[in-house]
This record gives sequence, structure tokens and C-alpha cells, in this order.
Amino acid sequence: MREGIAIAGNLIVDYVKEIDVYPSEGMLSNISTVEMSVGGCAANTSIDLRIIDGSLPVEVLGMVGDDANGLYITDMLTRHGIDIRGVRVNSGTMTSFTDVMTVSDSKARTFFHARGANAVFGFEDIDFDSIRSRFFHIGYALLLDSFDAPDPEYGTVMAKTLAHAQQRGLVTSMDVVSESSDRFTAVVTPSLEYCDNLIINEVEASMICRAPVRRGGALDKGALKEVCSKLMDAGVKQRVVIHAPEAACALEKDGGFVYVPSLKLPAGYIKGTVGAGDAFCAGVLYSIYKDYSIEDALIIGAGAAACSLAELNAVDGMRDIEYIRGLIERYRA
Repeated sequence: MREGIAIAGNLIVDYVKEIDVYPSEGMLSNISTVEMSVGGCAANTSIDLRIIDGSLPVEVLGMVGDDANGLYITDMLTRHGIDIRGVRVNSGTMTSFTDVMTVSDSKARTFFHARGANAVFGFEDIDFDSIRSRFFHIGYALLLDSFDAPDPEYGTVMAKTLAHAQQRGLVTSMDVVSESSDRFTAVVTPSLEYCDNLIINEVEASMICRAPVRRGGALDKGALKEVCSKLMDAGVKQRVVIHAPEAACALEKDGGFVYVPSLKLPAGYIKGTVGAGDAFCAGVLYSIYKDYSIEDALIIGAGAAACSLAELNAVDGMRDIEYIRGLIERYRA
């Protein structure tokens, strides 16, 4: 019997740099701290899952370069008890990395990314017959060049990948990277038909559906539900989950819609926002895997995200499920 969650996709080293102000072109900004940590969907989400529940089997599928950054990633994954047999080492390219510039006061982030090995990682690098898990999650669409490429049968290679996972009886899910482009509909939409659970943020949802979810700057529940419905109509099988800084919502296949506010965190609590979306995703994935209600899944996702917000980098803030439940009880609105 299959057990556990397989996470495929981006493996990145994040260099999180705190700056005093984001500079205009040609101007200087001061860097006060630099932290090195793992990043990317596959690394962040898998480590978060293992911290949430150390008994949960987790395996990672991805690619790194034959370099110090690649060794750093595989060492970190192994240290957390993650199965890395699906991680390929490519000596012809560098490991992907991101400079994350975080403004001290606002915590606003800007990303400078080297695609590296993630651009080379593709369908042929996944051995589906060797996957032992029950769930298969992949991210980020729009940042995996080989998977974002067109496919004559499925529309994109990402869609083909999810279809093959479903054909092998895996429960599929995906998430997407936020970017300013017009690629969302063409690249993401073909995958929805082969996606059991879609977990994305409000910006990504709006870009895919080309519809706003805010009115006058505030989240609009009606607009969120409408966008969720459009995504379900586009092919998502079980549920659509959308998260935003102030709330999260979900629409299930039976039409049930749930909206859950974020935790009310005290002033000064938030140290950084890197990895908060992946932490939310991990909390939701874990809850779905455990067959919790979707409302509980959103609440646990919010608690996991809150843990992440307590540290500057992507994974150091994560805690186990009991701690998360306590945090929820303390700060739930």
C-alpha cells in the first residue's frame, strides 16, 4: 500500500538578504544580514511536511547541479529524513539559486533568480514506477521550463506529468509561481484537468482566470468563489484552495465553499515572508492526506504559514502539528 507524499519540482538555494530600502535604478541599498537556506517548492514543502509530522514518509523529485549548492540541498533534505532517490545530479548546469531581497521595515520581498538545473529537470527525469507515495505534488508551474513546454497530446509537459501520475493511482496536486506575465492561461490551464487539488495564491488565481478577487483593495468572497468555480470548471477534480495574506478559501467538488481568516498575529511577530506560501501548502497537503475537513485544512495551513513567518528564511520557523494547533488556538480570530 502506498504511503506518504512525493514532492516534485524546484530545488533552490535562497540567499535571503535584509536591506534597508529597495533602491531605485543606479542607487545603493545597505545589506544588514545574509542567510543561506533551501528554497523552492520541492525543498520547502517537503521539509515543512517532515517537521509537521516526522512519521510521514516524504520523497523529493528534482534536479541539482554538481556543485556546493546542490550538495547543500541534498544534505538538508537527508538531514530531515526525506527520500532523495528521485533527485538527479546534473554536472552540466548549476544548482538553481535566488537572491531574496527583503526590506527591513515592510518585509516586502524582491527575487533575483537563476533558473539553473530547474530549467533542465523534465518529465524524463521522473521514474513513476519508483514512486512509493500516495500523493504527488508538483510546483512551481511557470518556473520549470521543461514542464512548461508545449506537449502535442496534453497541452503542456506539466499536464502530461500529472496525467501519468493519475494513471498510476496517485492523488495529484500542484502550485504555481507568481510572476508578471501573460503566460498563466496557456501554461497552467492544461494541467487543471489532471489536478485533484489545486493550491495557489490570490494573484495566481486572478492571473489564470483573468478576473480580480479584490474590490477596493479588500478580498471579495463572492469574487473568490467565482474564481474557484472557474478553476473547477476548467478541470480540477477535488478542490481548489486559494490563499491570501488576510484569509484563505476553498471550493470542493460538491460545491461546498469555506472562507477562513488568517491568524491575528501580534505586532512584531513577522520576521520574514519567504516560504510562507509553501508552508501554507504543506499544512493543507498534510491535512488533505490525513482526511481532515477542508475547513481544518485551511486553518492548519494558516497555522503552518504563521510558523514560517516567525523566521527570516523559508523553513526554520516550521513546527510540529501540536505546536501549530497551539498557535492556532492562541491567535485565531
